[in-house]
Amino acid sequence: MQSPKKWYEGGWPKKGRWMLPLLCCVWALWCQGCGKSMPKPQPTGHPKPYQVAGNWYQPIPHADGFKQRGIASWYGKKFHGRKTANGEIYNMYAMSAAHKTLPLGTFVRVHNLENGKTIDVRINDRGPFIRGRIIDLSYKAASEIGIVGPGTAQVEVVALGKAPKEVGTHEKEKVYTPVDYEKGIFSIQVGAFLEKGNAERLCAKLDSTYQNAHIVPFFDGRQTFYRVRVGLCHTLSKALEYEQILIDSGFLGAMIVAE
Repeated sequence: MQSPKKWYEGGWPKKGRWMLPLLCCVWALWCQGCGKSMPKPQPTGHPKPYQVAGNWYQPIPHADGFKQRGIASWYGKKFHGRKTANGEIYNMYAMSAAHKTLPLGTFVRVHNLENGKTIDVRINDRGPFIRGRIIDLSYKAASEIGIVGPGTAQVEVVALGKAPKEVGTHEKEKVYTPVDYEKGIFSIQVGAFLEKGNAERLCAKLDSTYQNAHIVPFFDGRQTFYRVRVGLCHTLSKALEYEQILIDSGFLGAMIVAE
């Protein structure tokens, strides 16, 4: 891109040099009069990524057809009474759960593959941030499907959708908005950097082995992150396979994102 100074090959033309100070004054006065009304950066509409223990996580914008298998754990007294990711107060005796990337407010069905028990819970927090674990259940939810004793269990998590309104405690049936989490455009995010050069070096390294290595800039209202991604999957199940390949190759912070 041509530098703004090179409007002319030799810089400003000699006859017009007297105009530069005048234009600078006019520009300064205009900024002084209009600066206060300058609009704030508008949000992009995508959930903001967040960082925990040096790793970046990108919440998915929707969870259509979402299904996942892995290890469930639970959290209790240590976090009881603290704020959750959506601003609620964590109640270990209520039915809730934490997930790293599902939209907050999503209801999921958790099936304990070891004893056949099933529960429905609402995601209102983020976690667990231990490799291999996919969902953290409240003490109450974990008790319902027999996880409190052993601490963990192999489970299947299936998204049910979001309830159109708060469900009363006396209602016997919950009504969910049906969603399809499986279809979409997914890639695997391997890293996020403030320095563009670092992102470019990682992207070049990945490009020699993986398909569709690319950089996606993201401005969070304060600074720009350069997110390095690979792959292009049309189903979440295929993206999960790709994610595992990258983790097994040493990219432990690899995570699925919706493009």
